[in-house]
Amino acid sequence: MSGVERRTFLIGAAVAGAASTGTARAATPPLFEHGVASGDPLPDGVLLWTRVVTASAIRWEVASDEDFRRIVRRGVTRTSAARDHTVKVEVHGLRDNTRYWYRFRVGDVVSPVGRTKTAGCGSELNFGVASCANWPAGHFAGYGFLARQDLDAVIHLGDYIYENLDGTVRPHDPAHRCVTLDDYRRRHAQYKTDRHVQALHAAHPMIATWDDHESADNSSSIGSPQHDPATEGPWGARMAAATQAYHEWMPVREGKLDRTFRFGELATLSMLDLRSYRTDTTILGAAQRDWLINTLTSDRARWQLVGNSVMIAPVTFPPLPGFPATNTDQWDGFPADRELVLRSLGDRKNTVFLTGDIHSSWASDVPLNGASVATEYVVTSLTSANFDDLMKVPPRTASLQIEAGIQALNPHVRFVELDSHGVSTLRVTADEVRFDWHYVADKVNPDSAVARAHSFRTRHNTAQTERVPL
Repeated sequence: MSGVERRTFLIGAAVAGAASTGTARAATPPLFEHGVASGDPLPDGVLLWTRVVTASAIRWEVASDEDFRRIVRRGVTRTSAARDHTVKVEVHGLRDNTRYWYRFRVGDVVSPVGRTKTAGCGSELNFGVASCANWPAGHFAGYGFLARQDLDAVIHLGDYIYENLDGTVRPHDPAHRCVTLDDYRRRHAQYKTDRHVQALHAAHPMIATWDDHESADNSSSIGSPQHDPATEGPWGARMAAATQAYHEWMPVREGKLDRTFRFGELATLSMLDLRSYRTDTTILGAAQRDWLINTLTSDRARWQLVGNSVMIAPVTFPPLPGFPATNTDQWDGFPADRELVLRSLGDRKNTVFLTGDIHSSWASDVPLNGASVATEYVVTSLTSANFDDLMKVPPRTASLQIEAGIQALNPHVRFVELDSHGVSTLRVTADEVRFDWHYVADKVNPDSAVARAHSFRTRHNTAQTERVPL
């Protein structure tokens, strides 16, 4: 790294650190204050992202070495206020299953260096998995943990930002819930100043979809119970604003969030969008449902992974004050869609659903007519309130009885833990898919320790989850 690059990196790190700890930001922010990111890896390319407020040309470079002695692709682009000064570059002509380094330049100012990797197939795949990162509820040490791991990509299953003001650890910007395009842009911009967010994006490509809090709680194409048209205007305008800001600020190809990634013959990853097409009667919408069923039935990869923002396994909850017996925001509210998808699996038992949303850890055999046809692993929340937070009780106390009650009512649920925060890792080999939960010791500590707490696996062609000893 040259002296200019090193100085620019340190400036960006200092700004990110100040923002993550709540101290004042500089009156005139430096270029590249929101870091760099990559995403949506293909066998021959990847998407690069940054944000820079400039009218000048923005140069980008991709190298096969971190010192940029072997630059393999380069180009020039521009941005404008029309897209909130965000930058996206599609890079092609790269080798599959290969690491690359990238950076941006404006004049003599060089961005932080990012590392990325193209899709491909080796003997195994390793992913980070994350969901539900609420800024006011805590710090993002779990992201920092994933940044330090050797991963092919990070799968983000939604609630990357929160539109509301739930939490007191550090204030949201703006200081009201998001409704307008400017609101959502400011909220995304705030999250991108967190040092752990920047470290995660600079270390690995991200494959992301959204859930509800990128727009509004329990959102769908037709509205949200947390949206008031009388005071907040038409729902369609708010949803359009949330959609535009998400596509501007996230390292995703713009257009559709339901898309497929192929990792050779080992695995196919289908990412779902369970908010844009949702109505009162369907969670998928007809076109997305047909695409998903066709992918699951026609693809011949050894594993079918599905990035799925809300739980597909049916769950009946024991009686709890203020909690319904069934969560109809999940697939339980859309049994017809679920049955069509699960029936399409036929005799194949190589489908694994990867899920977020519910702020807790689960491993389930997904049943259909009394038999397991797939498995599901649920990553807990990074910081968003879990059971003990909501009930204001010490962790691993009242939850133990509730967990036992859930498993008694739902024998297909092989594991549930309601209290801990963190991230997960996913390892895919020809023989098994393994899912590990890594919990933070203290979500309000930006430098919290993170430790592996539980491990489960699915052996190929079994559609069964089983515990792996630590």
